[in-house]
Amino acid sequence: MIEIGSKAPDFALKDQRGKTAKLADFKGKRVLLSFRPLAWTAICHDQMMLLEEHHLRFDELNTVALGIGVDSVTSNKAWADEMEIKNTRLLSDFWPHGEVARSYGVFREADGISERANIIIDKDGMVVFTRVYPTAQLPDFDEIMRFLEGMG
Repeated sequence: MIEIGSKAPDFALKDQRGKTAKLADFKGKRVLLSFRPLAWTAICHDQMMLLEEHHLRFDELNTVALGIGVDSVTSNKAWADEMEIKNTRLLSDFWPHGEVARSYGVFREADGISERANIIIDKDGMVVFTRVYPTAQLPDFDEIMRFLEGMG
């Protein structure tokens, strides 16, 4: 797992609409990277829906919330459409497979998926929060919101 206080590795990943998102694009904002193991699973669904449901609060907190998984852009698009996700970008870490998850230390080599994890990056590009959750556990989004609110 990447260490708190580390410079966050930049990345360029396509979202479900095929548009590229780069960490550098969000300079001056906080970024929540919400890693999930696989699309089309119940807990991952709930995790991404929490990002979508809280998108206005994230905006108020000067935070961009990004869902990241190893699924393809096409799979992410179909999944986002099914969930009616309109505001949250679901990024594809499909190829090179899991490269961004690896750079943040949350790729599970034996399984070929990422951990379920949340990483918060401050507006200067530094990692300020990390948490890995059991695969079968929904992340504690109240904890995330309290942390972001406490950043001022």
